[in-house]
Amino acid sequence: MKSFINCSLIICLLALFGCNQPSEKTEMPVEETFQKVEMITTLGTMEIQLSNETPLHRDNFIHLAKHHAYDSLLFHRVIQNFMIQGGDPDSRKATLADTLGDGDAPYLVKAEFNKALFHKKGVLAAARDDNPARSSSSMQFYIVQGKVFNDSTLDLAQNRIHKTFAVDYFKELGTRSTLIDSMDSAMDQRNFERYNLIKDSIYGFATADANFKPYMIPEDHREVYKTLGGTPHLDQTYTVFGEVTKGLEVLDAIAAVETDDMNRPLKDARIISLKIIE
Repeated sequence: MKSFINCSLIICLLALFGCNQPSEKTEMPVEETFQKVEMITTLGTMEIQLSNETPLHRDNFIHLAKHHAYDSLLFHRVIQNFMIQGGDPDSRKATLADTLGDGDAPYLVKAEFNKALFHKKGVLAAARDDNPARSSSSMQFYIVQGKVFNDSTLDLAQNRIHKTFAVDYFKELGTRSTLIDSMDSAMDQRNFERYNLIKDSIYGFATADANFKPYMIPEDHREVYKTLGGTPHLDQTYTVFGEVTKGLEVLDAIAAVETDDMNRPLKDARIISLKIIE
């Protein structure tokens, strides 16, 4: 009998002790917040969500928007099934006779390539020149329209990325400089046949180099390119830093405008204002 009472007492005490212990708090995951901007254009309004994975580009874009740097600028380069480009400060008061595309603020933004960010339809990305570090223009940007791909055309796009990587690889090493100079000269002379031949040669040398690592388009990205579309040959060579979340029809409308031989719209497509959504 004594043994039974002791066991019962122990069980009761354990139960009481357990009930009085503070329960562990289950913390709910904090939802990530994103900065959004409203781009009001002469053809409609787009809402753009900026990427937290590219803080330098995000913060630069916000800073410029807050200071109205984009207000009244043109989409000065438009190529249907490719992209629409804007942000040249010289375009604010440009006439139809003016050549645009060289204007910028006096600094560059360090490249922020992220394997999760790719050139699907609707993404916002930074334009740049041919600087070796692939640093971005401080102001000029483009929004991808692109087109839908299949497996064979994606393989061609992937091969194009490989060739770009090969050229940059040898530029960084400082080897094959004669070939690279010849390729640049061919481009300056608009001799595209010679340019492509030299680029193919550089790619051949790169693939024979054990340290060269070509870029492969991930399978989940391929599926998006085969459904939504985009411009895969630009992946990991230009910084993607945002995405249109509302107003893709406005992107399509701007991309469809008639342009001249320099890809400038014959009728101005203008950013009226770029506003931060609080």
